[in-house]
Amino acid sequence: MNATAVTLTPYTDSQSHLLAGLALLDLRVQWAIARARANGLQPDDDFRGLYISDDHADALLKQGIGGHIWANGNGHGHGSLPANFPALLDQARQEWDARTQASRAADIPLRLDHLAAAFHLTPVETDALLIALAPEIDPRYERLYAYLQDDVTRKRPSIDLTLNLLTASFQEKLAQRQLFADDGRLLAHRLLFRYADSLNSAATLLAHFLRVAPGVVEYLLDGDTLDTQLAPAATLDHSSPAQPPQRVPAKLLDDLHLAACYTPIFHFIGRPGTGKREAAHHLAHAAGQPLLRLDLAAFIQTDLSPDEGLRLALRDGRLHRAALYLTGWERLLTDDGRLPPAFFRQLLAYPHTVILAGETTGQADGARERPLFPVNFPLPAYTRRREIWQKQLPAGLSPDAIANHFRFTPGQIADAAATARDLALWRGEPLAEADLFAAARAHSNQRLSTLAVKIRPRYAWADIVLPADTLAQLREMVNTVRQRPTVYGQWGFDRKLALGKGLNALFAGESGTGKTMAADVMAGELGLDLYKIDLSSLVSKYIGETEKNLDRIFTEAATSNAILFFDEADAIFGKRSEVKDSHDRYANIEISYLLQRMEAYDGVVILATNLRANLDEAFTRRLHFAIEFPFPQPADRERIWRVNVPPETPLAADADFHLLAERFELAGGSIRNIILAAAFLAAEDDESVHLRHLLHAARREYQKMGRLIEERLFETGD
Repeated sequence: MNATAVTLTPYTDSQSHLLAGLALLDLRVQWAIARARANGLQPDDDFRGLYISDDHADALLKQGIGGHIWANGNGHGHGSLPANFPALLDQARQEWDARTQASRAADIPLRLDHLAAAFHLTPVETDALLIALAPEIDPRYERLYAYLQDDVTRKRPSIDLTLNLLTASFQEKLAQRQLFADDGRLLAHRLLFRYADSLNSAATLLAHFLRVAPGVVEYLLDGDTLDTQLAPAATLDHSSPAQPPQRVPAKLLDDLHLAACYTPIFHFIGRPGTGKREAAHHLAHAAGQPLLRLDLAAFIQTDLSPDEGLRLALRDGRLHRAALYLTGWERLLTDDGRLPPAFFRQLLAYPHTVILAGETTGQADGARERPLFPVNFPLPAYTRRREIWQKQLPAGLSPDAIANHFRFTPGQIADAAATARDLALWRGEPLAEADLFAAARAHSNQRLSTLAVKIRPRYAWADIVLPADTLAQLREMVNTVRQRPTVYGQWGFDRKLALGKGLNALFAGESGTGKTMAADVMAGELGLDLYKIDLSSLVSKYIGETEKNLDRIFTEAATSNAILFFDEADAIFGKRSEVKDSHDRYANIEISYLLQRMEAYDGVVILATNLRANLDEAFTRRLHFAIEFPFPQPADRERIWRVNVPPETPLAADADFHLLAERFELAGGSIRNIILAAAFLAAEDDESVHLRHLLHAARREYQKMGRLIEERLFETGD
């Protein structure tokens, strides 16, 4: 077979190509050993590398600057190699290069060749990588490198040894030192790592050793996994995406595929579960790329910094030709909301699809070098939510109510539906609407519980005693929430509203008149959780802190699908004062900020106050409902007395609720306290609840309230 035929024969696979490269390295090492022996290296000395002889010192002085014990000479002193060995070495390199080119033309994937192309490595850089890789494949190279470095402990190639193997002159060696600088391709891309001997931390650059990054070793040996250092922050997904996409509207997906031709950096903005990752998966699949998902925030669980983790991920992404899906990058934003320039430059240089995914936006300098396309993934509207729910439910079970009350992402809908099916299976009954609501509440964002008190609804309409008109207004509020899909969706009112489509209401009345109870009834009727927030606790004397507290509340509430009940609303919504100083100015800013967040909020917000007269009329005009909770009259008080006694409670015949209602002018909250206290008194006496127990409990309630006690009120009249 002639030489031309040999050089044009493609390699059969990636490993045969790699082994051929190592065979070429063997020739380099053979040549180096011959040259070293010709220049006086003594391989049979048992103490070689442990001392410096007089002869060795004299030889070093004779070499001059740039000399080396085997950097000069041709190895002919021992007659071990032919005179034309350097030419044979060059021929072997040309043969390797030609067969590599032939393999490339035949579409035979060669991993080392792909690595060199992906990182724009020169032939010298590729050879340096092979020199460092060799001990990872065959331990004999450790002994060969120790021999050439005249030290049995030096089993890895130093930069000095590597340069001596790669260069033919001292001038060339000096020129190639930059290959191993921190900003050189080999180190900057984390292909090689440079390290010093543990006993010589102040070693020069030449004395540093080289090793190939573990992830690169695995890749070159046909591995398909990421560097182990990236766990648990990264995953490489080769799977095919679901067809058709479940969470991404077809129109949006089509737009993304059209935009991909510009090779932009996509910026996906939206809540978790809105389909960002699914869209990324489809984009990557369309481009024939796996999807590398990287969470920079997860690096807090590793020994890597976010910057180092990103470098390793970008390296592995290039090796596997992967689209990059990056989350947790918000932690890197500067105070003005911009991406760090160094971070963004790395993304600009990445040759494949890049997707930044999160709930916030970030600006980037240099974005014109590569388009930066922001793509919003909003919460699905009612019609879309209903459609997604319908696909998850059996025939005959309507999704209308659950889709209306819970503003879920497609991901949340899928999770809630699965939980609902589990609940039904546990009961051994068919899936019911109650299961859907229970599951939906469980999958609502629970982080709001750290900022507010969660109240699980326990009352019904029959439990609350209010004037007929007040009850009618409360029912109108409930109906307003229920009919939002019809009015906003089918009737087109959503196009007429610039702000949110939520519901704001004011409950005004004395303490104990039923404001909290009414909110509880509404939450139970709508199947929603109720969160109670004390507004007075959010108001801060420090400028800007009140707004921060309110922002946290509404940010978390946006994903909680709950009714927000702000108590003590007059703490912030008092009469807006004339601006006389900075404190007045910022107080009005706080009011304006809360009004802004309320109007933009899509859920139900209820403000409760004991002092409606303190509220600014300009504020009340911006509410959907303003409901008065009057102090109960005798007839209403009697009903309150009766409805608050459980049916199981033993009542004595003398327990006269009509008498109690006429005698004591109390609100419902105080009446409930009295009934409970009387029940404990009766239980202690081991008898039914008598009038004397109720009167005694009423006395204690009066004392607690600091009200004047008229003894005649607490007499039984027997």
